[in-house]
Amino acid sequence: MAARGCKTGKAGVQEKCSLAGDARIGASGLDEILGGGLGRGRLYLLEGEPGAGKTTVALQFLIAGAEAGERSLYVSLSETELELRDGAASHGWELDESIVVRELVPPESLLDHDQQQSLVYASEIELGETMQKLFAMIEELQPDRVVLDSLSELRLLAQGSLRYRRQILALKHYFARRNATVLMLDDLTSEALDKTVHSIAHAVVRLEQLAPEYGAERRRLRVLKYRGRAFRGGFHDFVIRREGVVVFPRLVAVERRSAIERHVRSSGLDAFDSLLGGGIEAGTSTLLLGPSGAGKSLIAVQFIAAAVARGEKVALYVFDEEIGLLFQRTLAIGIDLRAMQRRGDLLIEQVDAAELSPGEFAHRVTSAVDREGIGMVVVDSITGYQLAMPEEHSLVLHLHELLLSLNRRGATTIATLAQAGLVGDMKSSIDITYIADTVVLLRYFEAAGEVRRAISVIKKRAGHHESAIRELRFGGEGLTIGSMLRDFQGVLRGAPRFVGRDDALLVSSQR
Repeated sequence: MAARGCKTGKAGVQEKCSLAGDARIGASGLDEILGGGLGRGRLYLLEGEPGAGKTTVALQFLIAGAEAGERSLYVSLSETELELRDGAASHGWELDESIVVRELVPPESLLDHDQQQSLVYASEIELGETMQKLFAMIEELQPDRVVLDSLSELRLLAQGSLRYRRQILALKHYFARRNATVLMLDDLTSEALDKTVHSIAHAVVRLEQLAPEYGAERRRLRVLKYRGRAFRGGFHDFVIRREGVVVFPRLVAVERRSAIERHVRSSGLDAFDSLLGGGIEAGTSTLLLGPSGAGKSLIAVQFIAAAVARGEKVALYVFDEEIGLLFQRTLAIGIDLRAMQRRGDLLIEQVDAAELSPGEFAHRVTSAVDREGIGMVVVDSITGYQLAMPEEHSLVLHLHELLLSLNRRGATTIATLAQAGLVGDMKSSIDITYIADTVVLLRYFEAAGEVRRAISVIKKRAGHHESAIRELRFGGEGLTIGSMLRDFQGVLRGAPRFVGRDDALLVSSQR
């Protein structure tokens, strides 16, 4: 009986099926980057150094074919079938009968010293024998998908760029006549600068593994070319997990366009709302900027409590502080984050910057907003997020896309950024004030023998805000926004000068 979608030719011989649609790879996120998958009947190149994840992607490619009812062939020139099946088992996969694994090794006669020829290079015989065996496998199995692992072995057997190119061209035309989708793997262990296959392959995907100075290895991929198809360019972070390779497509905020009702969101404190010109708008970002210990995290928590009280769900990503200590600190000012978490109103996650790439973090945040209907996202802090970046100059671009993506989803974003130093001339390791819609600045100042805190709103794109500098206090009753600091000059510089009456200073210190 002919399979679904197949035709029966002369003498009842079943012809090869013509499968519709792209051949999906099955690796989460990779098909999206490729614009849907791999076009059928073409030859593709997947390259990367050993350990980059090529074999894992290849196995997912074949498993996706098996799930679609296709027959697949894995041809190994370097790895044994047992090693390959053990690797699949480590991910919880079992290769069924629709996925055939064949080892392609030199004929035993070529390994026998007595039968080696002296007038003909052994590599020429090996290459010819290897290609004959490969073609015989294809004729026997008639696969829809083929993985050839790896090209480095063929390159060594060819012993020359011209002969190697001719062999790859022959393979390309041979598989095209059989409408087979072929994924060739190259481990770049020999002549890594050789671009012979790049010009022949229909698409080229490169996997990279980076080793930071501290922390786990980072993996990323890039589509170098894809003929006749738009794909998502640039580098995309990915990880290898038990379920296989998981790719985090680079955020492109302009792809998402939706109408947002920008209602004003209260902070829960009337004095703070007045300072903010009524509050902050939904779908905007707010940056809390100041030295360590000035109260940035507690102000962010105040926004969380107000959002939960309004019935919104909030996501809090903590980079710098241990969550148990944060629960204890906030409970001291009357805000019970643990109770919010238990009720499901607050999604809180401790983030280890040494183990997480920026692409994965952005994917976690945006996925949570889409999946859980998060109305507010709090990142504490950008300083910790920066540690996850191997190149500082890329951080601003990552943050720009992340904040804009969240804004276009209607989520309100609160982020904190610590400045170096405590008083005097303070600088940030990175300037992102132009990205945020609202910037709140905190400062220490000294008065009457006390260290006090000041708060002001420096910028707000969405509307009017107070230009006043007010005193910030927090204690058992929570946060308190005091009166305008009229009697001081130079508070924002960190070196204030008292210009008021002495008795007013004493009254202020006793409050």
